[in-house]
Order: sequence, then structure tokens, then C-alpha cells
Amino acid sequence: MQERTLSIIKPDGVARGLIGDVVKRLEQAGLRIKGMKMIRMSKEQAKGFYKVHEGKPFYESLTDFMSSGPCVVMVLEGENAIEKYRKLMGATNYEEAEEGTIRKEFASDIEKNVVHGSDARETADFEIRYFFSELDIVSY
Repeated sequence: MQERTLSIIKPDGVARGLIGDVVKRLEQAGLRIKGMKMIRMSKEQAKGFYKVHEGKPFYESLTDFMSSGPCVVMVLEGENAIEKYRKLMGATNYEEAEEGTIRKEFASDIEKNVVHGSDARETADFEIRYFFSELDIVSY
């Protein structure tokens, strides 16, 4: 089933020059980039994006980190894109991630784990709309 998901290359991935490595893996996995831009979230924008985690112990540090530098946000499309991308990313805790995943190879911390991806269709819909209008998403 064709679906869309959101991908974020987090500030640590951008700062470490990993944009090309991540994009190459996405394309090699058969995910098509339908929208892509570099942004820098304000603390308030990060709080809005991660509102689902409000009140959790890591909320403040997560939103501080996500607003600490530029990110690359992308709309990915493909067959079972959400599941495919989550498998490609690896476990949130990079120490538990499978060999060959983005997080296993590049993450340095449970929070500084290089990438974010939507976990369900409803989440993907919200997350994509948070950063992209329909005009920003292209077909080719």
C-alpha cells in the first residue's frame, strides 16, 4: 500500500554532515522524496511538534535539542513507507538497533539519534502537515 511518512534528519545529523548518507539510504530502500527542506525550529515549534510527549521527563531536553540547530524535513512516499522507514531507522535506543540501520551506524545518544520518523498513518498526517503544505509536496 502506497503511503507517506515524515522524516527528519535531526540537528546532530545535519551538524555531522550526514544528510547525503541518510538520503542515499532512503532512495536505495525505494522511498521517494516528495518534499524536502531545511528548517530551524524555534523552541515553541518543537514543543508543538512533540506535543504528544508533553509532561514526559524527556520533553524539555528533546525540544531544546530539536531547536538547537537546523533539521532537514522530508515527505517520503512508497509501499508501506512508514514501516519501511522505521525499519531503516532502527530502534530509538541506538544500542538496541539492528546492524546496518541509520541509528546503529550513526547515533551517539538516545536523543541524538540522527533521524525521526512517523510511527503511524495518523501521526504521519499530522507531522507532514506540520511542516508542508500540499504545494510543497510534488509528484514525479
